[in-house]
Order: sequence, then C-alpha cells, then structure tokens
Amino acid sequence: MTSRVPVLLSSSSVFPEPTAAAFQLAAALGYDGVEVMVWTDVVSQDAGALRGLSAHYDVPVLSVHAPCLLVTQRVWSPDPWERLRRAAELAETLGAPTVVVHPPFSWQRDYARNFAEGLATVAERFNGLRFAVENMYPVRMAGRQFVPYVPGWDPTDAGYPSYTLDLSHCAASHSDPLEMADRMGAGLAHVHLGDGTGEGRDEHLVPGRGTQPCGELLSSLAARGFTGSVAVEVATRGAKSRAVREADLRAALEFARQHLPAQSPVDV
Repeated sequence: MTSRVPVLLSSSSVFPEPTAAAFQLAAALGYDGVEVMVWTDVVSQDAGALRGLSAHYDVPVLSVHAPCLLVTQRVWSPDPWERLRRAAELAETLGAPTVVVHPPFSWQRDYARNFAEGLATVAERFNGLRFAVENMYPVRMAGRQFVPYVPGWDPTDAGYPSYTLDLSHCAASHSDPLEMADRMGAGLAHVHLGDGTGEGRDEHLVPGRGTQPCGELLSSLAARGFTGSVAVEVATRGAKSRAVREADLRAALEFARQHLPAQSPVDV
C-alpha cells in the first residue's frame, strides 16, 4: 500500500466556534487529524480536555500551534519562552510531532535577541518534536508598510531547522510559495493550506478560490521528500451557517486530497 500526507483541520478554521467543534467537524468530514491553535479558549490549553476530544471523535492531534498571536500574548504566561515550552509539553503529551511557532514580534526584544539559540535549546529538551517557524508578511496600513517581526517576516532569511509554509501569508507578502518551499528545502516540515489574492492582507481563503499555486505546491511535496502534514487553515468566521462552514471545510479537504500525491510504498 502507499501512505499519504495527513490533512489536518486547524481549530482556527472553525472560529468563532470553539476548539471542540474542530474535532467534531474533522471526524464528520474525514480529516486525518487536528491542528490545535492554542488561544483564549481554555479547552485549547488543556491536555486532558484535548485528549478526551481526540479519543471521543477518534481524531488525533498531529500539530500544535503555539500561542503567538497578538490576542494570545497572555495565554499561560506573558513570557513567550514559557508559552513555547507549554506548547511543546502539550504536543508531547498529545503525541503531536510538530509545534508551529511565529518569528518574534519586534517589541519582544529579549525573546528576539536569543530566538534561534533559545529555539535550539527547547528543541533539544523536547527531542523528537519539530519546531516549525512560519513565514509571515509585512503589515500595510494607511498606505504604509512595516514589518512587525524580527529579524523579518521570512524565516528563511535567518535560517532554522524546520519551517511551516503558509500559502495565505505568501499571498499577503507577494511571495512565490514554490520559491519559498525551495528555500526551506529539507526543513519544510508543515504546510498551512489556505489561499489569497495578493491584495496585501491575510485572507485564508479556501484553496482554489484565490490566486496562489496551492495545487502545484501540494503536488510538488512528494518530490521534495516531504514527510510532514498539511493543515487546512481557512477563515470561515463569515459563514452564515454551520452548513456553509462545513461545505467550505469539505471543499478544502477535497482540494488537498485531489492534489496531494501518494507517497512512497510502505510495508504493512
């Protein structure tokens, strides 16, 4: 038989519904697992609750997104290193091999100053986890552009062992996802699947509804030796009903499965 790249449902994709809804929808729609976005929903922070949901719906947690957003700067602790350590502990407890993390914000001076070294230290402590640094994008406001990350929004400029490639962020930064994947090389550990139009904002559209080469990127993963997972990260907060949200998440999963090639044969 052949293996396939797991397609996960990010719990952020069901917002404003709670984390529990991600497990319910992932099971109903046939996703291979869930990516837990740790945020202000207390269930997303609780290993016991998440383990219970995973068992109840028979859906594994295969990645954990550390609380890096502006709205999660006080989740667990105001110390970003403590938040990262707690995210790693959560991933380890749940058996998730990947922790997604953002580059430091420019105002997180101490965190930014030692980010690469500190990340390596945390990775050594949690041997077996991949800490995949995500590509971000410049922020455009009132006709001006600024970069709120240090040393920048593109993690390949600094260089890390593992990366998350976010296609919606590529659209917002006017970057070519295929070229970015080339720069990430063997470090490409995880993909956030969403689309965008390149209008300069983070849209997280259902793949195929924007201008990004989502299908081409997915089709290229086998040749790249990719062994990670793909998490659908789309915005459904504007959905007028649960049925509309389900339809969008089903379309995203079907798109991913259509374009992801089977990987090499595995023994059974």
